[in-house]
Amino acid sequence: MALRLPIVISGRAEDGSAWSEPTETDDISTSGALFHLNQKVSRGERLYLRAHRPDGAPIEVTAVVIRIAPAIYGTARVGVQIAESAENWLRLFVSWVADEQPVVDAPDSESSPPK
Repeated sequence: MALRLPIVISGRAEDGSAWSEPTETDDISTSGALFHLNQKVSRGERLYLRAHRPDGAPIEVTAVVIRIAPAIYGTARVGVQIAESAENWLRLFVSWVADEQPVVDAPDSESSPPK
């Protein structure tokens, strides 16, 4: 599902130093996400994703890089599959999808005129 969700990705560089990069998702699903990164990563690498539900509650999950493709301006499009805290990711996904849907009020039977 094409959904722009602000996230922060973090991991470890080849020299062992920690890095962190804010970005946003291009696509999101119940099992993973696709986003752009400036940081170089490798297939199979474990990354940490942080995001917030619409109500502001933070979510942190561990993900594994399963796809890397070149993108504009030297960035890469990175696809990840959620490895740990999949339940937290599913809650995040459902909360954002539900937040994107218009609210439809159910007719109030008490205030409706009798037929």
